Amino acid sequence: MERRDWSLKALSELNRIDSLESFEKADAIVRWHENYLSKNEITDFDLEKDDLIRLSELFFKNIKFLKDQKDIARDEIKRINNTKKFLQN
Repeated sequence: MERRDWSLKALSELNRIDSLESFEKADAIVRWHENYLSKNEITDFDLEKDDLIRLSELFFKNIKFLKDQKDIARDEIKRINNTKKFLQN
């Protein structure tokens, strides 16, 4: 029962994270990963079929989101570096 409660809490937090804004969401996803997957495996979740489907949807949606955020952050860093170079000349 303890593992089930842990699994439901993880799913609930991931649902909540899904409603956050960009950078706040990215930070929350990283914290979620540290809390639930750094010491455990994805196979440790004890959820019903519908909950597992929702978890997998959110999981892969957030992976795509993080990849997009990485690209946005990289572009922003390039823009800042170009601005610094321009201002130094």
